[in-house]
Amino acid sequence: MTDTQTGVRSPSRARITARTLRQDRWWLPPLTTFVVFASFVVYATVRAFSDTAYYAKPYLSPFYSPCLGDCVEGASDFGQPFSWWPLSAALIILIFPLGFRMTCYYYRKAYYRAFWLSPPACGVAEPHQKYSGESRFPLIVQNAHRYFWYAAIVVGLVLTFDTVLAFRAMPDEYALGDGDSGGGVHMGLGTLLMVVNIVFIWLYTLSCHSCRHAVGGRLRHFSKHPVRYRLWTWVSRLNQHHGRFAWYSLFSVAAVDLYVLLLATHTIDDLRFF
Repeated sequence: MTDTQTGVRSPSRARITARTLRQDRWWLPPLTTFVVFASFVVYATVRAFSDTAYYAKPYLSPFYSPCLGDCVEGASDFGQPFSWWPLSAALIILIFPLGFRMTCYYYRKAYYRAFWLSPPACGVAEPHQKYSGESRFPLIVQNAHRYFWYAAIVVGLVLTFDTVLAFRAMPDEYALGDGDSGGGVHMGLGTLLMVVNIVFIWLYTLSCHSCRHAVGGRLRHFSKHPVRYRLWTWVSRLNQHHGRFAWYSLFSVAAVDLYVLLLATHTIDDLRFF
């Protein structure tokens, strides 16, 4: 064994020849993460590039919000400043929520273990010959997570606005019968899904480690900043469940988009409560 070896076979570690001494199904969690996360990536990529079936009044897919490109009528609540954009409208804003999730501390652990096997589990040999951490390109980009968090706050506000608009009652061939002119309040299954989604989005965003630093970092004495201390305490409690909120929000975003897709393609009708 030479000094150039790294991982669990480095000189400072126990000298065993087995790849791992673990007897449990240690490979199951990273395999599950790989299958679920890869499925979402494939689905989201197809939907983002399709540029179709992303709006069914009054529901706008979160993948396309805000819709700033050459969007269908009614989908652009903030105008179309990128109407010249030749590709899908989703690709204009995708970098912000995608960048926030891909640089997230929890997601780093998830896809490092599941996709790069670095390492696949505790006590299992590191398959790579050397590891430079996040000090070199491309992993050094992970340090931009705090700035993506600022963008995620804006995205969360926009999605909240979309959720409020989902309560609008308006003429819609998907949700209302012929001759119904709208008016009043719209409440359907899509509205409920959007409410659940935005709750999970905010729980995921506000439980972020960067949020915890923003509200309570760089303070020498919490006693002199009682408001920030209370906020830091609240965010710290949320932070304990950050990984759970990451998965919940991932599923809820996909669920809302799929529901809008089914409505826009006339596959189903919106289940209206009133």
